[in-house]
Amino acid sequence: MTVGAREDVRIIRPAAILDERAAAQVLQQLRRLDVSAGGIWNATSSLWQRYDVPWDGVGGTRGEAKLMGSIAVMYDSPHRHEITIYKVTVTENGLDQGWTVESLCDDALIWAGLTIATCPRAELGAPPAKDPFRSTGPGYAAGR
Repeated sequence: MTVGAREDVRIIRPAAILDERAAAQVLQQLRRLDVSAGGIWNATSSLWQRYDVPWDGVGGTRGEAKLMGSIAVMYDSPHRHEITIYKVTVTENGLDQGWTVESLCDDALIWAGLTIATCPRAELGAPPAKDPFRSTGPGYAAGR
């Protein structure tokens, strides 16, 4: 989905899942490449942000670095020590520099030998056959 005309936002469906081993490998490298250590990633427990250059601002701030995109994640989901990737955004700056949703994800996942295309996916359960709380029997009043 393109937001405005210059930002690509994609919901990853079904969500990509990093198992415990892959999650540990990716997190180790994101820490090594953290902006606070002269790297190009700013990873928190819910968002991984990729910048074009290390932060060079006063007191460790962003300075001239431009955000290329973000990967929204959930830790310990669906199981302990696993990570779910569910949304990816490539910014206007990222699009201008040739980044795609796939290349942004792959830049982080490569450390575990994965790409977004090869990453295991969450299992989607079947929706319920019918709503168990909706009555159609005697006394049912539509619209209530």
